[in-house]
Amino acid sequence: MRLTLDNHIATITLDRPDAGNTIDETAARLLRDACEQVRQDEEVRVCVITGAGDVFCAGTDFAGEEPTPDDLDRLRVSDAIAAIEKPTIALVNGAAIDQGLEIALACDLRVAALNARLGLAHLSAGIIPWDGGTQRLPRIVGQSRATAMILTSRLLSAEEALEYGLLNHTAAREDASGYAYSLATTIASYAPIAARYLKETLLKGADMTLAQGLGLEADLTVILQSTADRSEGIASFLERRAPEYRGE
Repeated sequence: MRLTLDNHIATITLDRPDAGNTIDETAARLLRDACEQVRQDEEVRVCVITGAGDVFCAGTDFAGEEPTPDDLDRLRVSDAIAAIEKPTIALVNGAAIDQGLEIALACDLRVAALNARLGLAHLSAGIIPWDGGTQRLPRIVGQSRATAMILTSRLLSAEEALEYGLLNHTAAREDASGYAYSLATTIASYAPIAARYLKETLLKGADMTLAQGLGLEADLTVILQSTADRSEGIASFLERRAPEYRGE
């Protein structure tokens, strides 16, 4: 696992290319640790998660053994990704299968290379998705499409995944990284507190009634009025210059 920071953008790289960047207990622990570092680092405004080599993540490395419930608990990582309050982008540079797709689903945005294949094929192995796939996939692509994907264990092409709404953008393999980091740079240039509150409103509001969601939106809007970034946004507009947000 590698964690780097450049210009307010953190990159977490799944770094087991010889094993398809599959998740074993060590990788799971290191990924959770990296997510916590990203959460606590005030310099980070956006986090990109990707894989080393030609694969995003080909699933889970069970070391040839039948996993126990305790094993699965130690291997779960998606909740740690979803707990990052800052915007997250999955740069799907290759296959994202089973737990690999569940990792991508835990991110806010997904950019994929055209050679990528994506799917939850757990049922073909006699199990069900266990790291959030049964819950996050229907929320993103809809119940009908998610059910068909999981019941058939079929892998989607990047083009199909884009049509489903599973991906936000696709690009040629050599261009996908550039697009993802251009997107990250754009988001990182905006007010970071506002970006975090926006993410909170969108995600929490999805599980609220409309009235509750509107209340959350109003409350966070009021809180933002007291930030220095809000004042900077107004001042930069009036002075016709680019804003310089500090996350204050």
